[in-house]
Amino acid sequence: LELDLIRHCTEITSFAHVFTMKNTKPGMMEYQSESLFRHFTYYNFGARNVGYTNICGCGPSAAVLHYGHAGAPNDRQIQDGEIMLNDMGAEYFCYGSDVTCSFPVSSNGKFTPNQIVVYEGVLSAQRKVIDMLKPGVSWVDCHKAAEGEILKALIELDIILLNSKTVEELVELRLGAVFMPHGLGHLIGIDTHDVGGYLPGHPPRIMQPGLKSLRTARIAEENMTITIEPGCYFIKHLINEALKEGSEFIPYINEKVLDGYRQFGGVRLEDVVVVTKDGCDNYTLCPRTVNEVELVLSGGKWPPMKDDDLTLKRTRLTGSALPMPASMPF
Repeated sequence: LELDLIRHCTEITSFAHVFTMKNTKPGMMEYQSESLFRHFTYYNFGARNVGYTNICGCGPSAAVLHYGHAGAPNDRQIQDGEIMLNDMGAEYFCYGSDVTCSFPVSSNGKFTPNQIVVYEGVLSAQRKVIDMLKPGVSWVDCHKAAEGEILKALIELDIILLNSKTVEELVELRLGAVFMPHGLGHLIGIDTHDVGGYLPGHPPRIMQPGLKSLRTARIAEENMTITIEPGCYFIKHLINEALKEGSEFIPYINEKVLDGYRQFGGVRLEDVVVVTKDGCDNYTLCPRTVNEVELVLSGGKWPPMKDDDLTLKRTRLTGSALPMPASMPF
């Protein structure tokens, strides 16, 4: 029953994200995007509360990891061509969800070429973790695998330079933490960041950049519900720290190219999954590929008739038993 509640909460959260994506336009305020989500989940499904303070950040605001708090209450105006990062989750019968979508808010509803590379890097990280997650797998190894995929995207953009190193060596150098300083995800259930991350007899916290921010270092077990939320951000103070005199990262960063991304913000994709006996099941039913996102932004139907990315393991995406929303008043 608990897993059913978490699945239901995540599915209605997914539909609300789609509604919000379709109706967020340049010139709106970030809090208007948040209000679309909150109204949709309550009006259609009776989910009166959200599981946490919603994050709706556009442009450089998307690089603030826990944006949306009282000091920065989703109050920036959305500019044409910016990436919007919406981290929002409904709460239903005291169980919560936690889903993040990133998408372009532009007059043409399309990503720019550079936005695609960053976005695809984060999506590749998500696919990598979904593929490897099963009982017995280390969450720390999952985090490092995600970092590697993001670094590959930054190499493609010429922001990161290998300089005779392998991607795996750059991961161990902790270069990935400059661009993904948070942990890969967290246990979820009654609390958004649920308990049980660090327990006696389980792996301890690793005090290294990025890894110290992991909310758990546990070995995956069947029926664990956990979020997979890789991200790539251009955070000014982390960039400045990585480039200051004496930094071990300087040989591997193309400062001239990186400077052009200081106002980019960031991309995060977050799905709620449950670990199964031989893999995982993805409860999140949001558009994820570039084609899916652009389809939704153009007014296309969602959920689709066909799942074009089976690697994401969205087993109910095209199912007939989905909780379908009622007609909206606007």
